[in-house]
Amino acid sequence: MDARLGPGDQELLLDLLRLPTAGPLETGPGAPRPLLAEALGVYARAAGAIGLAEVYRGAPRAADLDRPDVPLNVRERACEEGFLASQPSLVLRLGPELPRSATVMFNVHLDTVAGPEPVGFDGKRFTGRGSIDAKGPAVALLAGIRAAVAAEPGVGSSVRVLVQAVSGEEGGAMGVFGTRPLVEAGYVGALNVFCEPTGLRYLPRATAAATARLRVRGEDAIDDCPGAGHNATVLLGFLAQYLARELGTVAAPRDPVCVAGLSTGPLHNRVYGTGDLLLNLPYRDASSGRRAEASVLAAVEAGLVAFRREFAGLPEFARTAADCARITRLDWLKRGLPVLDNRHPAFEELLARQAGIPRLPDGEPAFTCDAIWTAGLPDAFTVVLGPGDLGANRAHAEGEFADLAQLDGFAAAVARLLVAFARHRPHRR
Repeated sequence: MDARLGPGDQELLLDLLRLPTAGPLETGPGAPRPLLAEALGVYARAAGAIGLAEVYRGAPRAADLDRPDVPLNVRERACEEGFLASQPSLVLRLGPELPRSATVMFNVHLDTVAGPEPVGFDGKRFTGRGSIDAKGPAVALLAGIRAAVAAEPGVGSSVRVLVQAVSGEEGGAMGVFGTRPLVEAGYVGALNVFCEPTGLRYLPRATAAATARLRVRGEDAIDDCPGAGHNATVLLGFLAQYLARELGTVAAPRDPVCVAGLSTGPLHNRVYGTGDLLLNLPYRDASSGRRAEASVLAAVEAGLVAFRREFAGLPEFARTAADCARITRLDWLKRGLPVLDNRHPAFEELLARQAGIPRLPDGEPAFTCDAIWTAGLPDAFTVVLGPGDLGANRAHAEGEFADLAQLDGFAAAVARLLVAFARHRPHRR
């Protein structure tokens, strides 16, 4: 099967890369509207040329966010005019209406992280925001479907293919208004593939993450009288180091705690009495998530005791030490999200032997993505699969890229997967 990206595919990817699609959670209030609707239109037209029909296109509803596990940043922004309307999602279908047992679903997100990147292609490498995460895989996906249709008549006749092209994957939205409503509406398959960089090895796991926020709400002071107020910078700086040390010793090797996002203020001649410190806690199952939350609570309480002990005798910080427990609060920006950890011997055999797609070794870490929303889906198997590597391809950093060979490899893997599913799918009737 020739599943390589042709000149038309390459132009399609460049067109998508030129459209800024970082959502408002990435760009912040007041930023220009993301061109996600335009990107979906470009993608749907290209998909239509190979036989995929549009079966759904729409923006999320406010009701989709009326749940306790919706991240706080989403709930706080959802009431802004245009927030939801600017982040539509799309479902495409190849083939007739068939049962789930005869369906493969692919999910790919067209929103990106913020930060413009020069768009280019030198014949071997694409550059631009989204080139690997995940506009490049989205285009390679279409090339793979096209090759599978040419190689196997059952693809698109006895086998249905669904493609979810979603928003709301980046920015901490966690798929709550992009992927989750589509999964709950039934746009899923017996085999579900989430297109994220895995080095072309399938990953049947996806972690979730909780985000804790430490908030100091004290009184400011001027630099001439630093002890008159509360010094949130020193308090949160101390807690950041304390928590990094304490949580680093109790966290499981596969569940590292990220201590990040400390902010108080930018000026040198002022003592800031307010500030925030963020902690991100990935977890691989519900029980480890609950343990992580309990560990954070205990470490914060111990850290405040240690701060009071160490700084009570220093005049500049005595008031902060005395009041530290009163002015410091822990809340949660997100928690309670599901995790994916599924097995299916028959589908794993199909992927590895019939499609030639190896499994990512269990010793290598999983990561968080929208695949969590298929956890517990009955009579189904979900994997994460895509070209490249999030770190090596600089997915969320300056210099993001995707090599043409990587995208060609993913297109070929998609084609092999679909052909194998059509010929060897489990429980075929």
